[in-house]
Amino acid sequence: MLTLYPDIQPYARHHLAVDEPHELYLEESGNSEGIPVLVVHGGPGGGCEDYHRRFFDAERFRIILMDQRGAGRSTPLAELMGNSTDKLVQDMETVRQFLGIDRWLLFGGSWGSTLSLVYAQCHPDQVLGLVLRGIFLCRPRDIQWFYQEGASRVFPDYWQDFLSPIPEAERGDMVSAYYRRLTSANELEQIQAAKAWSIWEGRCATLHPNPKVVEHFGHPHVAIALARIECHYFMNQAFLEPDQIIRDAKALAAIPGIIVHGRYDMVCPLDNALALSHAWPEADLRIIREAGHSASEPAIVDALMHAVEEVISNANPTAG
Repeated sequence: MLTLYPDIQPYARHHLAVDEPHELYLEESGNSEGIPVLVVHGGPGGGCEDYHRRFFDAERFRIILMDQRGAGRSTPLAELMGNSTDKLVQDMETVRQFLGIDRWLLFGGSWGSTLSLVYAQCHPDQVLGLVLRGIFLCRPRDIQWFYQEGASRVFPDYWQDFLSPIPEAERGDMVSAYYRRLTSANELEQIQAAKAWSIWEGRCATLHPNPKVVEHFGHPHVAIALARIECHYFMNQAFLEPDQIIRDAKALAAIPGIIVHGRYDMVCPLDNALALSHAWPEADLRIIREAGHSASEPAIVDALMHAVEEVISNANPTAG
């Protein structure tokens, strides 16, 4: 089973101003002349983590991490103004041009799979290949499953903690109820709601309980950006048209792609990946039996690292 490459440090960091008030954090590591790969993080609002660099051979890849608007080390933290899917796609193009890249590999999981797919459908000629994990189509039923009824029946004990900040009278629409608190002028109410929202996701993300994952999701810096931005997107149907990703899947036909999805993914159930696979039959769907949603699970790590090598071998890339 493949495991992550050794830890590396960036050779360059950038702070790129886009629409006011947003400034994006970018970093490059690995080989500056190597195959460009963009890590497209989840959430929305999740931010990149240091271990994301370690999915790639540093001698062969130019590894680019970008924190999306309001996330991670981008500023202002948790900012909702001007934060929408089309703006994030626009930012990816701005970054590609800023770094002087012709085509790049997109490596995205969860919301990162959503954004990678939308970008690839808009800019197929700029995409070498797609390695996607934990497919999230952002359909109303997908949001309903995790934030209203579905996962609540698998994790009823954790669900009680998710319910607790919300009065019983408001629990018929949990996303709206959380949105009111996450956009409240009361900062204490905001952070309490954010931690409950984010910890719910962290607890459900792995097949086996992982305190480190839950601790990461519960960190106030992570929680406030993840919860506010996710809730903002879900209140707006992720700024997508109904079934947009499936509808436009034909634009992906010429792009080499591998879809990795945990059989027991309770955040983004497997039917998301099956729907995408049916609409994009050229891609290879790999269902990982001993895994949930998280990119850090050993069987998912192994599958993703194999996928990177296979997609690149099919893409016949040229650096830059």
